Amino acid sequence: MKLSMNWITLRVRDLEASLHFYNRILGLPIERRFESSGKQIVMLGLEGQPKIELIQGSDPALKPECGVSVGFEVASLDEAMESLKSQGIPVARGPIAPNPHLRFFYILDPDGFEVQLAEHN
Repeated sequence: MKLSMNWITLRVRDLEASLHFYNRILGLPIERRFESSGKQIVMLGLEGQPKIELIQGSDPALKPECGVSVGFEVASLDEAMESLKSQGIPVARGPIAPNPHLRFFYILDPDGFEVQLAEHN
């Protein structure tokens, strides 16, 4: 069986706050927005890459402390940290350098989910 990642779903309390974070702050383009079974849903991501699916809900099915995080690659970790700092987004953990070829840090989305930004060199 050959698999490829399609999307990751996050059930969020405030869809507009999460949409602002993932679209405006992190820069993920909105692929589409729709309603299904009375819930507002937004798919975000670049063409040909796995998407982030945000579903409006009153209580997230997955709690932030469960250990799940969403990770993104950046060209420059230092530039990413500065950009986020200028937008009022603090670093939650890091930067961490587990080996000479990888550095990363974590920020929190509006629901408290960890978002990892990593630089490989």
